[in-house]
Amino acid sequence: MSNIIFNECCRVTAVFQNVLSGAGLCLSTAPILAMGGSLGCHRSIPKDPTDFSCGKRKFSAACNFSHILVNQERLNINIATEEELMTLPGVNRTVARNIVQYRDCIGGFKKVEDLALVSGVGATKLEVIKLEICVSSRTSSSQHSPSSLRKDLDSQFYTGMNINTATPAQLMSIRGITETIAKNVVSYRAEHGPFKSIEDLVKVKHINSSLLDKIRFQVFVERSRAPSTNTNAGLPGTTKCHPSPSSFSLGSDDLDLPPGGPTQIVSVRPKVDRPLGLRDGKSVVRVATWSLQGCSCDKANNPGVREVVCMTLLENDIKLLAVQDLLEHEAIDKFCAELNQGTLASLQKWKWPRGLWKSVVSEKPTGRSSKGVSYSGFLWDSSSGIDLKDALVLESPAVNGNGSHVHHPLYVAHFLIGSFELTVVNVHMQAPASPEQSGGKNQNSDEAKCQRLPPSIQGTLKGEKDLLVLGNFGCSPQSSELDTLRKEKFCALIPSTQFTNITTCSPQGTRCVDNIWVSRSLQKIYSGHCMVVREGLTNPWIPDNWSWGGVASDHCPVFAEFYADLPPKELSGPGMAVVDRGDILPKHER
Repeated sequence: MSNIIFNECCRVTAVFQNVLSGAGLCLSTAPILAMGGSLGCHRSIPKDPTDFSCGKRKFSAACNFSHILVNQERLNINIATEEELMTLPGVNRTVARNIVQYRDCIGGFKKVEDLALVSGVGATKLEVIKLEICVSSRTSSSQHSPSSLRKDLDSQFYTGMNINTATPAQLMSIRGITETIAKNVVSYRAEHGPFKSIEDLVKVKHINSSLLDKIRFQVFVERSRAPSTNTNAGLPGTTKCHPSPSSFSLGSDDLDLPPGGPTQIVSVRPKVDRPLGLRDGKSVVRVATWSLQGCSCDKANNPGVREVVCMTLLENDIKLLAVQDLLEHEAIDKFCAELNQGTLASLQKWKWPRGLWKSVVSEKPTGRSSKGVSYSGFLWDSSSGIDLKDALVLESPAVNGNGSHVHHPLYVAHFLIGSFELTVVNVHMQAPASPEQSGGKNQNSDEAKCQRLPPSIQGTLKGEKDLLVLGNFGCSPQSSELDTLRKEKFCALIPSTQFTNITTCSPQGTRCVDNIWVSRSLQKIYSGHCMVVREGLTNPWIPDNWSWGGVASDHCPVFAEFYADLPPKELSGPGMAVVDRGDILPKHER
């Protein structure tokens, strides 16, 4: 055996001498023989010198022969098979399979750096192999998996990123697109509808013809994706089905899922018991507050965000929700429709009634976020005996030198819950800027006043009996900005030691800014049960910077429970929602 190996080494050496001599170089036999077992580089050495120009890259920098060999055509990771991927340094069968699965989910890599998002690769391993790979659309492999062929066929029609479905984080991966431009694209799309052509991008703020020419070949426009009825793309001889991304957990091929995504998108929800709406044998109702962090229609259309919001309400038996930081009036309608129609797989699998949900949003802005003015709203289950009487915005008469209001308006609603009327004050106060955000400068007096409750709330507090003040207060309940509530004998249900914010980096939170303040009369029917929800707030389809699996909002929902004389519920069948119609369906049709 050793003689065979030695003879083969000598034969290969002779081949290389012929090739390198033509380039004016010389290669002695000694260095090659000294390499011994290291000759087994991760791609086979060609037996014929003509293989150097056959269009198939078979060499790696790991061979360390010469830069001439390294500059051969790189391995196209968009069409490479698992076996070909395993020829890369440090890529075993598991990692190769992860690359193929991830590639199938996102429809092909857009740039080499995207490979770092694959499980088992990461930035360190990518740094080792990035000089040996490419994402060119040219065919550089003689073998194709069925999934690679399917993506190859698709790439004949579309290459790049679909600007009608891309998220801001995905748009920022395009060379030349900044965070500001990405947000402008999404905002324009939400306001004017899908782009009809790439040229329409010049209508977006900060995009001119010069920038358009630079990004033209990195993007495409596809208004809608026709549902596929053949998951094998009609390829003969293929029997294994390749499920669409939505079929893993989100369930419907009709969903317009965002391009790109995680390798595994199975959504795991917390296990809960059947919500009974009882505490110590008495009927209770849970009222909650949730700041949805710049929730636009585009964000609400994300299936991961919709799943988190809707399932959190159902799993925690929340019947009345005060929402803050809505960028568009219609955003809350997305959640309301999902609760009533149940298009996502998780809602369809819900074993118990989903209720009949309604919503209302303030006509005027009630706050301001990093993305502009925002609105507040309410979402409630009318099948639980909750009805809205009226809702209005209370504005403060005080204005600053610019003519704008010093204090953010309050959104006040009157609900009938069983036999009593509940007044709910929805608060959205902007959190004080940190020294880093303010550039180390002191805030001016107007900015400081913006953190206090408006004087108009005093009349509301004194004129109402059963009153809840809830929302995002932007500060701890012990803060002096909330002295007005303490003077009126209101009690904060969430202590300052219990945090209400959340991120993937800090799942336990760092601040207490969301709260529920209860009037003295409501304290008598408070069940003593209050909670900051932290489970089930992430989803694989929610972007998290350059990765996936982010939170729906950097605020946690907070709910409190109150005893209420609610009318008997006429429950619909398991897993079925009550239809929102004017007439009542016969019992046998529900």
